[in-house]
Amino acid sequence: MHFLPEKLDEYVVQHSQSEPKLLQELSRETWQKVLNPRMLSGAFQGRVLSMISKLVQPKSILEIGTYTGYSALCLAEGLSKDGMIHTIDKNEELEELQYKYFQKSEYRDQITQYVGNALDIIPSINDKFDLVFIDADKSNYVNYFHQIIEKMNTGGIILSDNVLWSGKVIEEIDPKDIDTKILLEYNRLLNEDSRLETVLLPIRDGLTISRVK
Repeated sequence: MHFLPEKLDEYVVQHSQSEPKLLQELSRETWQKVLNPRMLSGAFQGRVLSMISKLVQPKSILEIGTYTGYSALCLAEGLSKDGMIHTIDKNEELEELQYKYFQKSEYRDQITQYVGNALDIIPSINDKFDLVFIDADKSNYVNYFHQIIEKMNTGGIILSDNVLWSGKVIEEIDPKDIDTKILLEYNRLLNEDSRLETVLLPIRDGLTISRVK
């Protein structure tokens, strides 16, 4: 979802850093072989994730929703030398593709893959996080938040994707639309929780940056 006029959006992309060649290759293969390729973070948002990670210089990253591994590789660019990214996805069919590109990258020894239900896996990760990226099933965003908030280091950053949900957050809600209901609750939670400082950015489909006090 793009909220800027097409020509202005193109200008923004053209005047932002280009994606590395490995990510270009991963993007092409995702569009060629994987269902729902629009789930890919994409070049512009990927550079945003990379920049945020480089500013934070995290020692420990948690990603909820690996998909084909594009965003994990972007986030890994900012890892400290001894840092680690834990990335979780429930789709076991994507594990091989993720691994292929993780192994091609310079961060191969800093990425740990998990396949399964994130709500079951997160408690088993014995670490506290400097950076968390949530980009998975929207109906569990609130549940993910409650699991990770006590595992965040002070000053840690929580990034939440798709929080504008193609503009549905300001439209009349279909009673059957659970995802939008949960996202509305989640957006209020991030904005009102006294443990956080939050800003919602209209980047692509909405990206919230929350800093843990």
